[in-house]
Amino acid sequence: MRLRNITGSREVIAESPYVVPEDTLEACPGTWHEIFGNDHPIHIEIGMGKGRFLNTLAKQNPQINYVGIEKYSSVLLRAIQKMEEDELPNLKFIRMDAEDIDKVFGKGEVDRIYLNFSDPWPKDRHAKRRLPSRQFLARYDVILKKEGTLEFKTDNRPLFDFAIEELEPAGWKAQVITYDLHNDAALMEGNVMTEYEEKFSSVGNPICKYIIYR
Repeated sequence: MRLRNITGSREVIAESPYVVPEDTLEACPGTWHEIFGNDHPIHIEIGMGKGRFLNTLAKQNPQINYVGIEKYSSVLLRAIQKMEEDELPNLKFIRMDAEDIDKVFGKGEVDRIYLNFSDPWPKDRHAKRRLPSRQFLARYDVILKKEGTLEFKTDNRPLFDFAIEELEPAGWKAQVITYDLHNDAALMEGNVMTEYEEKFSSVGNPICKYIIYR
């Protein structure tokens, strides 16, 4: 069964205590510390898939709040099921399209953004839909703290090359760039692998990564 088409997934999401209700999202900017009940830093992953990456980070770092954003209901359902087995108070989910990210978080409210193995949207006419595009970087610029960073990982070299080309016109700078993450001992220290990262690296695909700032 295709993960994106599981009957009833939207109903489960709507009733889940781990998901911020869609009808409250417009009121969320500037209130995330209230939502979590503390003033800890906020890290988000856009396009989190089944949630393994954030679930691992949330367990390792109880002093950080994490928000996972996923637009496909049936994929998000897997993350909810994982949370039901092992509840984490510092992890919340949102079902939404990333294009509206700057309508859900306030100015400078986010400390770090993660993009992992994002959809490459290979056709040129779809370039602005790519999560590391200059259009999305402009949205991230609004919600990210002045000293905040964005981390992007992919095995798709054309997408990574595109992402690097977008930095200068968007007003961002690279702190770290690697075309072979798993052969960089310093960057691999503390690296949390996603499902896709494990899959692609196991067949020999180099993993590219950058960390950027403004």
